[in-house]
Amino acid sequence: MFKARKLTALLITLSLLGIPAAEAADLNSVRYHSGSEHDRIVFDWSEMPRYDVKISADKKLLTIDFFAADRRMVSKEAFSSSRIESVQYTEKNGHLLVTLRLKSGLGYKVDKLANPARVFVDILPETMVHDGGSTVQKKPAGGVVRKPSKPAVTDARNMMPLDFDGLYTEMMAPGIAKRQYVYWDDAGKISAYFVEADKNLYTIKPVLAKGRVPGLQTTSGMSDMTDAVAAVNATYFAGNGDAIGMIKIDGDMAGTTYFRRTAIGMNANGQPFMGPVSYSGHVTLGDVTLPVSGVDCERGANNLTIYNHWYGSRTRTNEYGMEYTVVNGEVTAINTGNSVIPKDGMVISVHGTSADAFAGVQVGDRAEIDQDLGARWNQAVDIMGAGPRLVQNGQVAVTAGEEQFPGDIRYGRAPRSAVAILKNGNYLFGVVDGRQSSSRGLTLTDWAKLLVKMGARDAMNLDGGGSSALVIGGQLQNSPSDGSERYVGSALIITKK
Repeated sequence: MFKARKLTALLITLSLLGIPAAEAADLNSVRYHSGSEHDRIVFDWSEMPRYDVKISADKKLLTIDFFAADRRMVSKEAFSSSRIESVQYTEKNGHLLVTLRLKSGLGYKVDKLANPARVFVDILPETMVHDGGSTVQKKPAGGVVRKPSKPAVTDARNMMPLDFDGLYTEMMAPGIAKRQYVYWDDAGKISAYFVEADKNLYTIKPVLAKGRVPGLQTTSGMSDMTDAVAAVNATYFAGNGDAIGMIKIDGDMAGTTYFRRTAIGMNANGQPFMGPVSYSGHVTLGDVTLPVSGVDCERGANNLTIYNHWYGSRTRTNEYGMEYTVVNGEVTAINTGNSVIPKDGMVISVHGTSADAFAGVQVGDRAEIDQDLGARWNQAVDIMGAGPRLVQNGQVAVTAGEEQFPGDIRYGRAPRSAVAILKNGNYLFGVVDGRQSSSRGLTLTDWAKLLVKMGARDAMNLDGGGSSALVIGGQLQNSPSDGSERYVGSALIITKK
C-alpha cells in the first residue's frame, strides 16, 4: 500500500567472514524519520551489536562505530534533510562506521532498544544536548527554558500532537501515523503499537475472514484481501469462525449477541459513534411470529436462525429442521436443510419447537422479518461490536462487569487490542503485546489509561490474547503471543475515502 521513507536501501548485507559468531550481528535495515522534534535514524539488527559514538571538535561530524560488522551493499543514493547534510558508510578493520554530517546548531542522542534489537540516533536542536546517554535541556541566561522552533511537518498537521519518552512516531503516508510506545511498569517491559488515521482522508470498515461467516483468516490476510491501509483483529469468534459479537456490514447483519455490549458504528455520512447495543429480532411467517435466536451462526436446538448472503451460498445445515426461503416479503421455497441462500433474500432455519410452530407455513405465505438494534444503530451502515468499553469522553470507563464479560477477559494482564475515536476525531487502532519477555501485557484498566494517553476520546476493547494483531501497509507490527498470527473471524480496516 505504501512504504516508509528509507535513509538508504532497506537491506544491508554484512559479511561475517573471519568474525567470531558470538560477536557478529546482522544489520537488517536502516530507516529514517523526520519529525517536528528531531530526525531519527533506526538501525535494525539481528542482535544487539557493540558500538561506540564519537563527535568531532566542531560538533558537525557524528560517527557511530559498529563493531564486528562490515557492509556488502549500501545504496549510493545521496541523502540530506533539514538537520543532516549527508551520511557516509565506511568499512575499516571489521568495523562499520556511519558518519553523519550535521547542520549547525544541532546535537544528538544515541540509544538502543532490545527485542527487537535497534540502535537509534536522534538529531536534535542545540538546546538539547547529549549527556551520558540521556537528553537534557540547557537553561539560557535568566533561567527560562525556551522551546526551540520546530520545522513544519505538513503531512502530520492533523495528527494528535503526542511527544513523550518512549514514543516513536513515523508518518507512513499523508494522514497515517505509525506509533510504537515502549516503557516499563511494575511487571516489566510493555510494548504497544498504534496507527492513527486522519478522519478527513480515511474511514474504517468491518470485514469478515474470507468475506463470509464462518471464516478464519489472519489479520494480515484480511488486510491483503481488502488492500487496506491498516487492519486490527476485531470481535470474538467461535472455533469454526462464527462471530460472537454484533456485526453489520453494508446495512446487513452478519453476527449478533444477546448481551448488551459496546460497539462502534458508522452512519450513512461516515461519522463514527460508540456505545452499548443489543439485538432483538422476530420473524413472522403466515400468522405465526417467533423470536430470532441468531444471525449467520450455527443453528441450535429449538432455535430460529436467519441466514443471509454473508453466510455464503448455502446454510450448510442438517436435515433435522425446516427452512423457509424468503424473498421480497414472501416464502418462495421450503426445504429440510442446506438451502440455497438467495443474494436478495434470506433463509429462515428452524428446529424442534420452532419448526413445529411453523408447520403450517406454505410457499406463497407472507413473511416479515423485524431486526431492531435501537433507533441510532438501525441507521448505522456498519457496526463492529466487541467490548467492553474502555474510555468515554476522554476518561477511563471500563464496563466489563456491566457487559457480563468472563474472568479471562476481565482480569489479569494479557495482550490487548482496541479501536478508539481520538479527541481530534481521528481513528486509532492499537495493540499491546503480552505473555512474553518483550512485553508483559496490560489489565483492562491499564490498557484504558494508555489509550487516554494516546489521545482517546472514546475507546473499546477488541478480542485479545493470541488474536491481537496490528497490520500497517501489509506488515505485521507486533509480536503475537502464539508466536505467529492467529486465524481469526473478523477485522477492522482503515481504507481511503
